[in-house]
Amino acid sequence: MRGQIQKIHGEIAKVVRGKDTVIHMVLGAMLAGGHILLEDIPGVGKTTLAVALSRAVSLSYKRMQFTPDVLPSDILGFTLYDNKTGEFSYRPGCIFTNLFLADEINRTSPKTQSALLEVMEEHKVTVDGVTRPLEEPFFVIATQNPVGASGTQKLPDSQLDRFFVRLSLGYPSHAAATDILRGHCMDQIDVVQPVCTAEEFRKMQQQAAEVFCKDELLDYIVRLIEATRGNQWVSQGISPRGSLALLKMARVHAYMEERDFVSPEDIHEVFYSVANHRLMLSTAAKAAGKTEFDVTEQVLSEVPIPRIG
Repeated sequence: MRGQIQKIHGEIAKVVRGKDTVIHMVLGAMLAGGHILLEDIPGVGKTTLAVALSRAVSLSYKRMQFTPDVLPSDILGFTLYDNKTGEFSYRPGCIFTNLFLADEINRTSPKTQSALLEVMEEHKVTVDGVTRPLEEPFFVIATQNPVGASGTQKLPDSQLDRFFVRLSLGYPSHAAATDILRGHCMDQIDVVQPVCTAEEFRKMQQQAAEVFCKDELLDYIVRLIEATRGNQWVSQGISPRGSLALLKMARVHAYMEERDFVSPEDIHEVFYSVANHRLMLSTAAKAAGKTEFDVTEQVLSEVPIPRIG
């Protein structure tokens, strides 16, 4: 199946140039069944990435621009009285899709954020006491501007924890920026062709979930997570939900490397992306100029790697 993944990656790379690592991590998070948070300044290709993903994997796609006046009913849907039939009918919200892009999630109200994040967790919508399941596979790619930008408010830590990974596209390289000006990508989304069906993608998800992980590595994951909680620069470490995300991402990384077992290197490769938004740095860390990357590197260097026989 790695050949299939490479084909998907190749299609996305046609319009998102020079960001192979980010594309790899986004695909990994989706194979793990998780949601993605992209934190970036406007205009670096977040929407292009989401649209290209949906086209390459034959997924239905919807996008919503989050503003302060967006309501939960805009996302979840609502019931409306029909004068002709004398009954209430349900009008689905935009969340009923395979891939939902929540653009600038940190510009809307906490109530609307909570409505979306509840659906992310449960994969179902409840309106007026009636529960409706979402079509699988279901993913959310949420974007947010860096905290401190005009009109933004920080997502609560409990809501950040719902995202498998937090990634950043960043500015393009000089060569990629030149390609954009030549018109070779970004605005030519039609060049992306479907190379995988939704059903095939679900099968890959199931195969990735079956990758074997030894008990020694399960213990290693727990020790890494516990080390974040006792770190001198951290006021709040990673939750048990974070340890589950780390295991799933490590399995997917092994699967994408065509292995049927997890190695310590798989855990190391995904650790920062899984951990960075779950760590709450202490005041002392901020004063000392420490970052989440510094903490994850310290944890990886201090926790002994188990010997796998």
